[in-house]
Amino acid sequence: MLDNPTIDGLRTLRLHAMAAGLAEQQAQAGYAGLSFEERLGLLVDRELTDRASRRIARSLKTARLRIPAAVEDIDFRRPRGLDRGQLLALAAAHWAAQPRTIVITGPTGTGKTFLACALAHAAIRNGHTALYQRAPRMLDELAIARGDGRIARLLASWARVSVLVIDDLLLRPLTPDQAADLLEVIEDRAGLRATIVTSQLPVPMWHQAIGDPTIADAALDRLLGSADRIELSGESLRKDAAGRQPVPAADPGT
Repeated sequence: MLDNPTIDGLRTLRLHAMAAGLAEQQAQAGYAGLSFEERLGLLVDRELTDRASRRIARSLKTARLRIPAAVEDIDFRRPRGLDRGQLLALAAAHWAAQPRTIVITGPTGTGKTFLACALAHAAIRNGHTALYQRAPRMLDELAIARGDGRIARLLASWARVSVLVIDDLLLRPLTPDQAADLLEVIEDRAGLRATIVTSQLPVPMWHQAIGDPTIADAALDRLLGSADRIELSGESLRKDAAGRQPVPAADPGT
């Protein structure tokens, strides 16, 4: 019998899912009626599925998404400006390959961060990489990196990511250095990589919040030129006092 050596060989080749599948086939009589090609096909499918699952798990860990969100968990029941058709189209993640920008705006608690993380998750499931950055901390990190000489390497590492999530952009007006750093991040991605941006500030107010007119013109031209916009509205989903909106378990409204 070559059963055990075959399984050991598959493990040596790091085909662990195929090894487990072969052991399962040998233990269950139901597989005896299948042809060699059918059984081999099942083993290959199992290995491919296992590798895809492990890739997604690694990519999600690297992405450090703030919320473990998925498009399937988005709550369309509450009126907040969501277009089901638009969201389902974005779930296919074609925007990540083209690449385009997704801009999500709205008051606090309407689900901006959840949507951003869900769309980044969808991109990861479709073979892309992602990275979550909260804008204030991202700008602080760039300032520190400039001081110790790491800024070029840091910007280069972010530029290689397929989908960069910039959450809570322009919570407060930018300093001249912050505006320049933001432009560098956007410039590295324009036409090359996809970006998801969320902000409580309406888009017409972004120019003023960036500050420097020249930098604002350049940044917004690159960021908004090919953007899909989602404008959320309504009350916070977090409100649960006095019988008002309870917080949905899957869509916490960040």
